[in-house]
Amino acid sequence: QVQLVESGGGLVQAGGSLRLSCAASGGTFGRYAMGWFRQAPGKEREFVGGISGSGTFTYYADPVKGRFTISRDNAKNTVYLQMNSLKPEDTAVYYCAANGKRVSSLSCDYDYWGQGTQVTVSS
Repeated sequence: QVQLVESGGGLVQAGGSLRLSCAASGGTFGRYAMGWFRQAPGKEREFVGGISGSGTFTYYADPVKGRFTISRDNAKNTVYLQMNSLKPEDTAVYYCAANGKRVSSLSCDYDYWGQGTQVTVSS
């Protein structure tokens, strides 16, 4: 079992930045591809981006491409989501998830999920 705990959410003005962290425990972290998803009120959960187990491959959804960056530190069992140039439409609960196979944009491919952290971007 892998446990995931997100942190770093909060309230930020449009144009600002936040860095989310996701700390993992209970597994061999480097064996898992990690994904970030978000869910806004009244909307379905959507893929934000993902990173391979080694960290060499990243993949982003179009709405965040060029603004968000995913990285990981396998020695610290942590994955990060750096969010720059935030927009009000980025407001959502952000989740990290672990996938024992490969980076995927499909939530059903992920085996473990964190509890989420709220990001609110004011205009």
